[in-house]
Amino acid sequence: MTPLGPSSAPVPAGSALPSLPPPSEAQGVVGWLRRNLFSSPGNSALTLILLAILAWLVPKALNWLVFEAVWGPQPVAACDAARGKGACWAVVWEKFRFMMFGVYPFDQQWRPALVIAVLCGLLVISAMKRFWRPALAAIWVAGLALAFWLMGGGLGLTPVRTEQWGGLPVTLILSIFGIGLAFPLGILLALGRRSSLPIVRSLSVIYIEVVRGVPLITVLFMASVMFALFMPEGLRIDQLLRAQVAIILFVAAYLAEAVRGGLQAVPKGQYEAAEALGLPYWKTTGLVVLPQALKISIPPVVNSFISLFKDTSLVVIIAIYDFAYAVKKATETDFAWKKYFIEAFLFSIVVYWIFCYAMSKYSQWLERDLAHGTRR
Repeated sequence: MTPLGPSSAPVPAGSALPSLPPPSEAQGVVGWLRRNLFSSPGNSALTLILLAILAWLVPKALNWLVFEAVWGPQPVAACDAARGKGACWAVVWEKFRFMMFGVYPFDQQWRPALVIAVLCGLLVISAMKRFWRPALAAIWVAGLALAFWLMGGGLGLTPVRTEQWGGLPVTLILSIFGIGLAFPLGILLALGRRSSLPIVRSLSVIYIEVVRGVPLITVLFMASVMFALFMPEGLRIDQLLRAQVAIILFVAAYLAEAVRGGLQAVPKGQYEAAEALGLPYWKTTGLVVLPQALKISIPPVVNSFISLFKDTSLVVIIAIYDFAYAVKKATETDFAWKKYFIEAFLFSIVVYWIFCYAMSKYSQWLERDLAHGTRR
């Protein structure tokens, strides 16, 4: 018999059948549900169980978080009246300035607020490829100079000692300088570990393995307490600076291993092609190898950046008021609001999540952009 097409017209023998659209049940929402949630009896049962749990949990969570919660500038008595029914977000309104700026002088807190805006603006500008020009370095220098002038004072502003700095600006400063200075150091360590010079390779290996073998708390403690014992009499290094140096040295060891993985993934033919062209080592590394290695290393490198942003909370052990510690002390030092510490910590979780999620999504976009070689 002669095969028939969609209109039941005869199709000549030996010719291909016309393509037909997929069944309607394999398209749209129904098709997605079939493929992802109900593809087998086991998956269907698991989906139904999870839906039942969500149906029980989500309404209760929404009632506590949103509908029965106390919002806005309410007194603590309003939260006490609604306790057990809804969250007390009034604690965030009441303690917001302490959470964000710590013990920074109250009448000068417009300065760290501007610093947050400046640092976040620098990050946003740097994420846009249209600004990837030599002038960006000058913008960063000017922005960081402005941030430190606002935080520290002088030249017309009331001086504020670093011991009084706190909150989100300190977390951003530690993170931005930690990332900006640890990244090039990590690249040098990765290249040193792969060097053909035995001394350079040995020193790089020893540094990386020793630093990666101890927790960040230990490095911070050494920088804060033990390092001061080896300093000359009367010489004192700022506590925040010591913490910053410790974070840079610690993170560089992890970034070195991430970059080394990217270097090892570059095909050997790339090195051989560069040698055939007569390129010296540093040109081969900077123009041929590193661009490919860094593109491969984006996921682990960004993972280290995210870990660094969260690990800045460990500076609390050397009495620095970072954002997480400021949130903790905001309710801990006020007996009336102390029982609503959960809401305060939930607020800090949201802030940390916003920054970490932004870094994660940007890294995914950058991977796709570099993979396609597009310019924006």
